[in-house]
Amino acid sequence: MELKDFIEKFAALFEETDPSEFSGDTYFKELDEWSSLTGLLVIGMVLDEYGKDLKADVLRRCETIEDLFNAVKAL
Repeated sequence: MELKDFIEKFAALFEETDPSEFSGDTYFKELDEWSSLTGLLVIGMVLDEYGKDLKADVLRRCETIEDLFNAVKAL
């Protein structure tokens, strides 16, 4: 699993945010499009793409996309 690929898959969940705004240090909860529904989409993406069960409490503790990537790698 590579950070670059993870960022691309993460960014694909956002319809209105330009993909160039996403990087490892992006504070994703500060994006205008972020919502609880987006959080569920992220959980689903992690399960579909990586076969890992990301829990909501783990997602809540993450601040940046790289934090989330590292949390998923650790599952």
